[in-house]
Amino acid sequence: MGLKRCLACADAFQTSARVPTQNYCSRPECQRERRKLWQREKRHADGDYRANQLQCQRRWRESHTDYWQQYRAEHPGYVERNRRQQQVRNAMRQPGLIAKMDAIPQVSPLASGTYHLTPAEKGEIAKMDAWIVKITLLSGT
Repeated sequence: MGLKRCLACADAFQTSARVPTQNYCSRPECQRERRKLWQREKRHADGDYRANQLQCQRRWRESHTDYWQQYRAEHPGYVERNRRQQQVRNAMRQPGLIAKMDAIPQVSPLASGTYHLTPAEKGEIAKMDAWIVKITLLSGT
């Protein structure tokens, strides 16, 4: 047993005789910090642990599909704050296209042919896995 400084709050504390390597005092917030850091390191270093955590989160999301819808309905302040923050983020970006993954194109589908795809200009906003490209027709069929 000895006297140490807590790594979370920096207060002095008496270590436990059973845990000579103790680095955190017994305050709940310090223990929370200790567990949070342990979990972060474990996820970083242990692929199996990381995969298990992701699988557990996925199962929870699948069994609570309406969680965010309910949360937004019960927390209108959260919704408004998020909306304002998104407007600020959009305003800070260069003017350009904001694309949604389920956007319906306003033009008819392209004809068959050989096309050259080039990335569109930077500064545009796309959701998820959207690819925004400029299409140049090289030859038609």
